[in-house]
Amino acid sequence: MTAAGADADGERRSGLDAAGVVVLGACAAWPLITAAARDGRPEGMLLAVLAVAAGYAAGRIGGTLLPVAAPCAWALAGVGLTVAVPHLAPGPQIATPLGHAGATAAVLTLSAGAACCAAWAAPSSALRIALHLGTAGIAVTAAVLGSAVGCAASALVLLASLATARVRRRGAGILLLVLATAAVTGLAWAVARDALPDGLAASLEGRLSAHRVGLWRDALGMAHRHAGLGVGPGRFGELSTASGETLLSDGKPHSAPLQLAAEQGVVGVVLLALVFAWVLCALWRSPGSTQVALTAGVALTAVAAIATMGNALSFTAVSVGAGLLAGTATARPFTDAAPARPQDARPRGDRLTR
Repeated sequence: MTAAGADADGERRSGLDAAGVVVLGACAAWPLITAAARDGRPEGMLLAVLAVAAGYAAGRIGGTLLPVAAPCAWALAGVGLTVAVPHLAPGPQIATPLGHAGATAAVLTLSAGAACCAAWAAPSSALRIALHLGTAGIAVTAAVLGSAVGCAASALVLLASLATARVRRRGAGILLLVLATAAVTGLAWAVARDALPDGLAASLEGRLSAHRVGLWRDALGMAHRHAGLGVGPGRFGELSTASGETLLSDGKPHSAPLQLAAEQGVVGVVLLALVFAWVLCALWRSPGSTQVALTAGVALTAVAAIATMGNALSFTAVSVGAGLLAGTATARPFTDAAPARPQDARPRGDRLTR
């Protein structure tokens, strides 16, 4: 890389980092504003923002210093957490055929993404194969724990990671991830609005459970009535009819976009979209390999889909894990640093010396 190219790349990365600070700062400030206006409780949102920021910073440091060992450590920590706490969830569970469509599935998916990123950063093909096999072991672990969603998502991350071996330009892949996230979010919104054909709606309601669909519809109703500021952070459970119909409810709508729409209004949803867009843009401009960037993007998109259909982002472990993976994938390892500039040459007689 030339000196001019290195400087331009550094300026772009600094601009992206500054944009991330602004977006995360807005995500922390807006809940405080809505909480003050609606007598809400912003602590959960503030903790999530802090967890993402801390995870991202730690991931950047680890990915720079130890591009293989650091993501391996993240993956092992995630698997260890889910094995030690196999029913990782906030209180009583709402029975659903989807399995643990929450923290367990999300943490295992992030672990699979970290293991695959470590594989592509590995210096030897033998280590790369071993780490990819370890990712397959994560999918098996998810199946043993009873997390069908975690098993499917981990397998998807592994297959997508292997497929990136033939990809040279990451722009099209990032665009596909954006479209996939938009499709899942739109599907959840359509279910909440009862805008799907009867047969498809009945099938999805059977998979999601009538209770969860009722929570989504309550959240969408609150969003329509309080589009500006929402009902206030942490107040969904108090105002939701479906939430009050069962003792097993945890007071959340089990969908991150719908929860933010209900509790923080349109601005809350826009800020969530901006955070995800910033992460994908950082992956697109990442100095690392295309394989690492797209693998992390697939894992984070899978977690976004899980959070759209479940309650994954209510857990600090998921927020920290997402930040760690994004930071690791956007780090510049020391081995990729620009070569040192040669010393000035001075003429001596008829030849050049240094």
